[in-house]
Amino acid sequence: MSWFAKLKAGLGKTSGRITNSIGALFTGKRRLDDAALEELEEVLITSDIGVTTAAKLTAQLAKTRFGQEVGEHDVRETFAADIAAILAPVAQPLVINPALRPHVVLVCGVNGSGKTTTIGKLAKHFQGEGKSVMLAAGDTFRAAAIEQLQVWGERTGVPVIAREIGADAAGLAYDAVEQAKQKNIDVLLIDTAGRLQNKKGLMEELEKVVRVIKKVDASAPHNTILVLDATVGQNAHAQVETFKEAVNITGLVMTKLDGTAKGGVVVALADKFHLPVHAIGVGEGVDDLRPFSARDFARNLMGLED
Repeated sequence: MSWFAKLKAGLGKTSGRITNSIGALFTGKRRLDDAALEELEEVLITSDIGVTTAAKLTAQLAKTRFGQEVGEHDVRETFAADIAAILAPVAQPLVINPALRPHVVLVCGVNGSGKTTTIGKLAKHFQGEGKSVMLAAGDTFRAAAIEQLQVWGERTGVPVIAREIGADAAGLAYDAVEQAKQKNIDVLLIDTAGRLQNKKGLMEELEKVVRVIKKVDASAPHNTILVLDATVGQNAHAQVETFKEAVNITGLVMTKLDGTAKGGVVVALADKFHLPVHAIGVGEGVDDLRPFSARDFARNLMGLED
């Protein structure tokens, strides 16, 4: 299955909702008036594209087609082009700097977002590029997270720095950076805790992890990635805000796009935060996390062929 076909299948729930709703509004041609624009805006909002972005997209459509007879395909093509324009500046793969050894990537996200799996998939990806990789099990509160990372380590043949449950996460991060430096490792991926129930505690811990990493390498972490589960829809905005309070988030990874009708949230986040979207996940397989393509995503979202 090609990546485009996989993306199409993964975004099926979201694009199905959008295309069916637009199709219901435009049976044949219809004059694009205020009522039609309002209904289209509603379609976009219910797909989690967000109020502000939905208003922007319908305003763009009105600028070129207001008062004209249009069909559903015209509408979807226009939306796809305008969504691609919003996404293009943020479609940036995660690039490892060969001058940094290690290039330290801190990975954040709430429990259940697919954070640990994402780390495993990134490890496999960088290893495939011929880079040496090390993992650090910094979510020291969950036995499952530590075990899961160790399984990925075994599967990929990558060393994993881990401690017992409840160990100090900052101390572990410090040791991991030290060891990666000594072993001349190219990429160090550090997992972190994601308990939002105690927001204050989580923020303090993340801040401490960053402070301690800087003691070993003042320029690190070189990337701080937030992993977001697309099925949470608009709640993703609050998660970005929360983690941005504690650490300098430099980019996003969106997971579970194959399990949701809320895939439009990627567009809303790009439009609001302008943070790079490094990769998207549309499945459980190790190769189902891929660099983000603005055009492919936009066309699939609107149910259009390549």
